[in-house]
This record gives sequence, structure tokens and C-alpha cells, in this order.
Amino acid sequence: MGDVADAKLTQDQALERIVAPGSVYETGRERLATHGGEEFTVFKHAPRNLGELYALSARHDDRTFIVYEDETYTFAQARQRAANLAHRLVTDLGIGKGDRVALVMRNYPEWALVYMAVTSVGAVLVPLNAWWKGAELRYGIEDSGAKLVVVDQERLERLAPELPALGVPALVARPAGELPEGAAALAELFEGARAAPAVEVAPDDDATILYTSGSTGHAKGVVSSHRAVVSAVFTWEVSMMSRILVELPPQIVQRVEQWAQQGAAALTSSPFRMPQRSMLVTVPLFHVTGCNVQFLPAFRNGRKIVMMYKWNPERALELIEREKITDFNGVPTMSWELVNSPDFGKRDTSSLQSLSAGGAARPPDQVKKLKERAGGAQASTGYGMTETNSLGAAIGGDDYQDRPDSVGRALRPLVELKVIDEQGEALGTDAEGEICIKSVTNMRCYWGKPEETLETLRHGWVHTGDLGRIDAEGYLFITGRAKDIVIRGGENISCPEVEHALYEHPAVFEAAVYGVPDERLGEALAATVMVRPGMGVTAEELQQHVAGLLAAFKVPSHVWLQQEQLPRIASGKIDKRALKAAGAERVA
Repeated sequence: MGDVADAKLTQDQALERIVAPGSVYETGRERLATHGGEEFTVFKHAPRNLGELYALSARHDDRTFIVYEDETYTFAQARQRAANLAHRLVTDLGIGKGDRVALVMRNYPEWALVYMAVTSVGAVLVPLNAWWKGAELRYGIEDSGAKLVVVDQERLERLAPELPALGVPALVARPAGELPEGAAALAELFEGARAAPAVEVAPDDDATILYTSGSTGHAKGVVSSHRAVVSAVFTWEVSMMSRILVELPPQIVQRVEQWAQQGAAALTSSPFRMPQRSMLVTVPLFHVTGCNVQFLPAFRNGRKIVMMYKWNPERALELIEREKITDFNGVPTMSWELVNSPDFGKRDTSSLQSLSAGGAARPPDQVKKLKERAGGAQASTGYGMTETNSLGAAIGGDDYQDRPDSVGRALRPLVELKVIDEQGEALGTDAEGEICIKSVTNMRCYWGKPEETLETLRHGWVHTGDLGRIDAEGYLFITGRAKDIVIRGGENISCPEVEHALYEHPAVFEAAVYGVPDERLGEALAATVMVRPGMGVTAEELQQHVAGLLAAFKVPSHVWLQQEQLPRIASGKIDKRALKAAGAERVA
């Protein structure tokens, strides 16, 4: 990795040393059949699959892994419980390699253990949105072809009317009362001292299907391989290592380099036993941020993850103080609510080292204020998608303070970024176009949707549907959105899906759904509705109607009614741009 200089390293220099030949993080180029033979940068010594990733946590066995309320699990305990469940899944329930297992529950420890068990035996985990209602959950289970569904009590109640028609057995975490036919308690499957069945899982075998709302109505299942998910974990680790090396004195850098030069052998060791870090899990684990950024990196860095029942800034501050939280990550509204809570000055937050955000835009004026109020905790943000396993760009520290409206530079060493015009040609510095991301962490496909896959994934590049520009230093700036979606507090909402729900109301003649600015959530959902002549309806009645069909976060916050036809563009389509502009003025 080179001689150690007397001066401290820059982050780019640190990264070059971390991925140098012979290092544990050494990279190379490889063509992947799963992506049409396209060539990608890959980690040469990364675990081949998620099961191997979990096994690497053995060096942290005595450390606390999961905290939920008053429950705790060490890494050793979690791996054993997951192994017991894996054994029962295969031997008792007939779950085999490639079978899909749907998982729908709030952030309980069982969520993490089920994820580990399912993926370690080569089955494909399908984490469904826990806010979905019965019909939405039924769609996800049927669309994925799940052979088994694992739920908590609240989700069981939503799914119970659907289970007979689905014909899929259910395992229930934390049941309350008698279980319906076809459902069994999950808890007993964790008991024992069994080994997980040995299953050959290749790097490019499917690992997960995460559902994400797009611009075409129903959510799409994003299929990712073991290699893609593991590579995302390693990229976050490399990013963290490069930041740490910048701060270390040269003699410690040399010690780290000597460790890294052991190559693959260094995966199971460490240059020194660092104080344990801890992450507050603030967002749902079914989100790619909750799973790939907050949960999975713990198997490598030994970080404690502290789960919240639901987001509440006062409860978060209590947990930060109690558990000595070092890393905070969530949608931008969460860190902003945290530092503006009346309890912020009353709680000991001195352990906080990072305040990260993603999933939605953070207003630039908040960046400086976060630094002023959060003391030594470094603010950062990033840009990624479910389709890229959260990878894209990232920025933090002084760079972020200097460029608060940027989402950062491409996450090296795996990610390539470009901005293209309508003909697909790459654009130059500061030119606005569609943002495209190429990385080995990109999805393999949309489950069962070849046409949508070809539209989004071309020659290894994910076409994001977001508009942006890249400056001369490689910093990415988001300028707009090409797809018909709204991102409300990190949740993607398909505008056509909500419009379809509105059209089911007999009083709705025309409807258009779009986003308007919201200081707390980034965007709020709004709808302009032409009421059918001769009929009457209120905005509140339409909101209740949508709430009966879709998850609560998809209910428009603003509904504006009119008697005249909605505005049109030259092609005859509804002019959403004009409606969006008018809506923004109304909420200003």
C-alpha cells in the first residue's frame, strides 16, 4: 500500500491505499453474466455470500449485537438462533434454495434473525413494506411467489382475511392470542443448538427482493444478488476506513496497512480492538437504508444496533444517552427533529459522532444549523436507490458544509456516475440530465417485469429517473425528477397508484397526484381533483377513501377540488407541471 508519509493522508490517498493490490479490499474488474456480460469493479476478497458475511462476526461474539427495549442479543446468540431457524426452515418447512420467503413486520430482533436464516440457506428474502395494508401485502406475496410468510401480530391481523386465498403458511412473531389456521408461532423455531444446513450459494445467486414504488402504479420487486448486497456492505466499510485513516497519525496508519496487506486473511482479524460503535436503527429495516446501511455492516464492524419501536425524537434521545449511540442515520427530518427537540439539551449526546441522512433532500440551510447544534457530530448525506442497494454518492464533514446542496461524489471504488441527455449521450460538466449509476451493487432485474427492467437497467447502468448535474470536481447535485413519483420522508410513492385509488371514488371525474414542498418531509403528497358534475364530495372524504385502500403514507396531505377540467399540455395529457407549481404556491 506504499510508504507512509509524514503528513496525514487525504481521503483520496487513503482510499488508494485501502484498495491497493494485496489488500483485504483489493479490487479488480469482472464481467458478470447476470448483467449481460458487462464489466464491473469488484472486491476480490469479499465473502462469496451473505452466510459467509455473518460468519465473519465471530470475532465479535462476546459483544452486544442487537438491543430492543430491554432485550439484548450478542453476535454469538444471534448467529445461533438464526442457525436454528435455518435448520427448521429447510427440514420442517421445505424451504429450498431459490424459494421466496416474505417477511413483513416492524423493527423487531426477529426481523434480523429471519433475514439471516433465510439468506444463509440460499432462499430469497422478500421484505415487504410493513405499512402496507391487506390488499397491498397480498400483491407482494403473490407477485413474488412467496412460499412462506413471516409476520408480527399487527401484520397478521391485516393479512388474516387474505391468508385462505393465498394458501401460504405463516410464522408469527410475538403473537397475541389464538392463531388462525395456517399460522404457527415463530419463537420455538429459534430454540436449540443446531447448525444451518450446508447449501452452496454462489455470489450471483439471488438474495433479496425489495419492493419499491415506481412511476407505473404497483410496486416493483428489485432483485439483488448476494454479491450486490455484500459489495454494498464492503463499500460502506471502505468509506469509513478512508475517513478514519485521514484522522490517524502515520504510525497507526502503518499498522493498519500491515493488517490490510494480509489480504483475505485480514477478514477474520483486526489491527486493534476498537471501542464498539453503536447505531440507532431509526428507519424500517425493509428499507434498503435500514437493511444495508444500518443493519448488515454490523457483521463486519462489530457495531451494536439499537432498534426503535417507532420513530420519536424524545425516545431517540433517551436511547442515545442510555446506549451511548455513536452513529445516527435516517431521513433528514429525523436528525432535524432530534437536534430541535426540547429534550436535546437535557440529554447526554456526547457519544454522537455522525448524523447521516438519505432517502430525501435535506434543505441546505439545515446543514450549517446541524453543525452548530450537534457539536462534534459530523453531518453527512448520500444518494442511492433500492435498485443500487443504497449506493450512489455520499458527502460529509467540511465538504458537506461547503456544498450543502450536493449529495456528494461517487462512492468509490465501485460506483460510476454519469448524467445523460434524452438520446442517452453522456453530458459534460454542470449540464443537467438524467442521473445514471453503474455498480456491481445494482439490481439484477425487476422481478417478473422484463420490460420495466430494460427501461431502467441498460448496459449495467441504472437509469434513475432523477435529474442532476455533476460539477468539475465530481460532486453530484440533484435538480429534479423525471419519474412520476413523490418521495415523502424517504418513502417512494407512485403517483399513478394514488390516482387509481382516487378514481375508484364515484365522485371523482379527473385526478392528478404530485408532490409539493414540505419543510419536515421534503415533499408532501397533493392531489387536484375534478369533481364529477352533479355530485358532491369533500377533501376529507377523499382522504378517508384512499386511506381505506392504501397505506397511510400514500394518503394525500392536500386535496384541492374543482369543477372545471384539469389543465392540459399540447398532447392532451394533464399538465402536472402547472398543477405542481400552483400547489407549491398554495402551501408556501
